[in-house]
Amino acid sequence: MTPRLEIDLDAIENNTRTLTNTLTPRGIRVVGVTKGVAGSPHVAAAMMRGGAHGIADSRIDNLEALRRAGVGAPISLVRTPMLSQVSRVVELADVSFNTELTVLQALSEAALAAHMKHRVVLVAELGDLRDGIPASDLVAVARAVLRLPGLTLAGIGANLACMSGVIPGDRNMGELSELACRIELSLGVALDTVSGGNSANLGWVSATADTGRVNELRLGEAILLGTDPVRGEPLPGLSPDVMSLVGEVIEIQTKPAQPWGDRLATTAFGPAPVGSTAGIVRQAIVAIGRQDAALESISAVDGYRLLGMSSDHLALDIGAAALSVGDEVRFHIGYSSLLRAVHSRSVDTQLLSSVAALHSGPTRVPA
Repeated sequence: MTPRLEIDLDAIENNTRTLTNTLTPRGIRVVGVTKGVAGSPHVAAAMMRGGAHGIADSRIDNLEALRRAGVGAPISLVRTPMLSQVSRVVELADVSFNTELTVLQALSEAALAAHMKHRVVLVAELGDLRDGIPASDLVAVARAVLRLPGLTLAGIGANLACMSGVIPGDRNMGELSELACRIELSLGVALDTVSGGNSANLGWVSATADTGRVNELRLGEAILLGTDPVRGEPLPGLSPDVMSLVGEVIEIQTKPAQPWGDRLATTAFGPAPVGSTAGIVRQAIVAIGRQDAALESISAVDGYRLLGMSSDHLALDIGAAALSVGDEVRFHIGYSSLLRAVHSRSVDTQLLSSVAALHSGPTRVPA
């Protein structure tokens, strides 16, 4: 069936193991992040086989899917909870990452109602301007958490390079370590977790001589795609061939390279594309669109030039390639395309395992 997203579980396991083996000697544990695959229990299991300390996700529905599938690993919710979902958060997450005192108070009440204690990590704002408590307020919020009977202060964390592109480095990671020490000295507590961030932190870890108090990274893109989100390049020792998007050719025609007729300056998806060559091209249309992938993070494995993309069509310059209508074309994808493919109802998900292949070839199982 196409479109089809193929996920290599063995590559996920191996990427996780490589990262775990690299980071453990630095005193940093790996938490595998499954939000890029909509909380797939199979992917979570592969991460755990690779040595991940726990699993994290940003959506409560994904946490529920993980629990329902019997994933027994520690599970964290890494987006500050919705006030309307605090009861589910306490039920489904071992730890939640938080920035709002109102939400923390509601979590405490929900935990007490469930006769339990809920662990929380406070997220510090270190410059990326997504979610985070101002550093000047962090000790006060931590003090307030210690007074809430339904909560346990597990630690602090940060997130960079997601919204504003602020890169993790010695300066902001050093500030996170200083904040951890300040909380401990001011409040007389010991923090179990100092969660430095995401896959964008890996470049900093490899370059720095001192990772300070950081003892956890939440890794999704590095495991799922084998790439460094800061540089957009493959990470050493990791497989980039984890995910493939496969589409079917529905048209092959020879057409002018340039459009003709009165044209719009913009389409529904931004500026109208301008042909980059003159003459004619042998063009293939693949049944993949912007509902399924993002043009800026997809490339054909066989090197075909991407000409444009609408909601349902992807146009390729295939040159003299021996392609026919009905043939499949395979694509490398980046993180934004992965998110769209996973959540598109039109894209089938196929999980591949070499263990299964030894017996009967790759098998399709529910994602």
